[in-house]
Amino acid sequence: MGIEPNSLARRVVTGHDSTGKAIVIIDDNTPYTARRAEGAFQQRIWVTDTGPADMRGDTDRGAIEVRIAPPTGGSIIRYLDIPPESEESKKLPADHMTQMLGDQHHAPKGVRPPRHPGMHRTRTIDYAIVLYGEIDMLLDDTEVHLKAGDVLVQQATNHAWVNRGKEPCRICFVLIDGADPLV
Repeated sequence: MGIEPNSLARRVVTGHDSTGKAIVIIDDNTPYTARRAEGAFQQRIWVTDTGPADMRGDTDRGAIEVRIAPPTGGSIIRYLDIPPESEESKKLPADHMTQMLGDQHHAPKGVRPPRHPGMHRTRTIDYAIVLYGEIDMLLDDTEVHLKAGDVLVQQATNHAWVNRGKEPCRICFVLIDGADPLV
């Protein structure tokens, strides 16, 4: 089962409300489309217009060790296979991921405590493309269900990924360093 050619991509964009709570600000099929002369169908999901990357040389930059967030001023692309949630993972403390990753992955003080062991945040803009499977993304007090072909634009929000299905989910992530909107 694949994605139908020329079908509109669903995009989910996260942001913050006036209190700093993580919310979904856009959930729609992208309206920015163009059909090129040779028949290709283009869908523009999101654009940022700052932050040039150094692309000189032939260094394998995939070898640079990072945890979740890219280096300051940098970016990272990765696939992540998320297995179905296990009974063991459900028993982890709610601040498990933020404790494991360190202080910079906590929501700012006074925003929201973690509601799931996988809750964390980075000061990045993240593009997440669900390649196969299904996944739930938890925010501070809401969640959104994503399936193959959906695109998420996440803007430094507190979140966790939960696979409540029976099959693994593969997501392609592009994280680009940014300015924290809550600081």
